[in-house]
Amino acid sequence: MGAPTTRWLEVAVHVGAEAVEAVSEILDRVGVNGIAVEEPVRDDDVNGWAATPAPPAAGIADHVVKAYLVDDAEAAGKVARVRSDLGHLQAFGLGPIAELRTRTIADEDWLESWKATFTPIRIGRFLVRPTWSNAADDGELIALVLDPGMAFGTGLHPTTQACLDRLSTLEVSGSRVLDVGCGSGVLAIAAAKRGARAVTAVDSDPLAVRATVENAATNAVTVAASMGGAADVAGTFDLVLANIVAPVLIRIAADLGARLAPAGTLVLAGIIVGAEASVGEAFAALGLFVRDRDIRGDWVSLVLRSDT
Repeated sequence: MGAPTTRWLEVAVHVGAEAVEAVSEILDRVGVNGIAVEEPVRDDDVNGWAATPAPPAAGIADHVVKAYLVDDAEAAGKVARVRSDLGHLQAFGLGPIAELRTRTIADEDWLESWKATFTPIRIGRFLVRPTWSNAADDGELIALVLDPGMAFGTGLHPTTQACLDRLSTLEVSGSRVLDVGCGSGVLAIAAAKRGARAVTAVDSDPLAVRATVENAATNAVTVAASMGGAADVAGTFDLVLANIVAPVLIRIAADLGARLAPAGTLVLAGIIVGAEASVGEAFAALGLFVRDRDIRGDWVSLVLRSDT
């Protein structure tokens, strides 16, 4: 007799771009298994590659923030808390925030949904494709083959794309790399495929850790993945990656700084434009300063190093 099918509660909120970060933070408080943000996409898919995000439209709830909870006895209370917090958030005038929507899904439904939406995408030196796609690269790209499961990070979101572009150009070979908030493991796997000496990945979500381990095996690379955050990792690293929403980056700034080797590089993403200054200040206080930045729609990624 097979194991029982896990049922999940999908929680989704349509919001304007300026409310994405705040709504993501609210969902994160109830202990959901990951946050996903869907951006508006132009209907201009070309040559089989994924379409690109559309430019933001002011005052329109054209982003969807999604989260997933185990559909158990505690789920109703968590949803009620989220509804209440979203109601309070309206007072801050962050733009449109639609009513919270929920639906129950099973593991197999989740996978079928991803099969319909996750298409191969070319990002920098990488070709990100799902396990069920046989799309071929041009012989020069590095293939990242993923089955996201219930974890997030397929390369479709601008913040993940920005990190992959960074990993396409930064000197990674021979480095010790730490991926904080690893999700599906896409960034950790990309670092390993670019020749990192050792890759460590951590996430507070056990489903993300499982997905990272499985995806690393699929890609024939070694990633040491475990539950936890930057504070739970020993030692220092030449390259630290953190694709997490800005409030969390600010909260764990000291932990991220402590993991960085003296001449190391820190890559931050998941930062909504309006929060860039606050993030920069938090890390500048630790002696880490912005050396490069990239902006894609409403999202900013930063490369930081020490002043020495």
